[in-house]
Amino acid sequence: MALPRGGIVPAVEIAKALEAPLDLVITKKIGHPNNDEYAICAISEDGEPVCNEIEISRVDPKWFENKVEKVRNEIKKRREMYHLGGAKKSLEGKTVIIVDDGIATGLTMLAAIGEIKSRNPKEIVVAIPVVPGDTAKKLQALVDELVALDIDQSYLGAVGAYYDNFLQVEDSVVMALLKEVARNGGSAE
Repeated sequence: MALPRGGIVPAVEIAKALEAPLDLVITKKIGHPNNDEYAICAISEDGEPVCNEIEISRVDPKWFENKVEKVRNEIKKRREMYHLGGAKKSLEGKTVIIVDDGIATGLTMLAAIGEIKSRNPKEIVVAIPVVPGDTAKKLQALVDELVALDIDQSYLGAVGAYYDNFLQVEDSVVMALLKEVARNGGSAE
């Protein structure tokens, strides 16, 4: 299960290596009203918002309510754009690997974990290139396994700081990779 957009690229490679099916769990952060890049909350398609409670207590509740509704609509549009309509695939009794390109606050990953847990998998593995040490501890308490290339105790503050080239993954790339997977019978072979 990739978190689009950035998570789709490493997820395709993991799915190929494991000869496993690939799907998406769509999450989206809610940025602070004064700095949209600073995540104060995140939501998934069906889950409850996962928030930094201190930051949420400092914003206007009406603004937050409106923002949650707007972001849920954006998630729905993204699902439609990616042609993921219809029933979600069953995850019951399966091992699910949730993949992203890195973690900063961890809110979108926490939202993804909540959604995946509600679908009753056998176990959940989070696979990521980089994660702050304190966030890694939180994740390890929630999932069966955390696989990370770098658990950084002195986190550099942004996922992009760990990449030589951290270009944004465009929706067109996500759609192309999903089409490639579909051509291969649902797995990323």
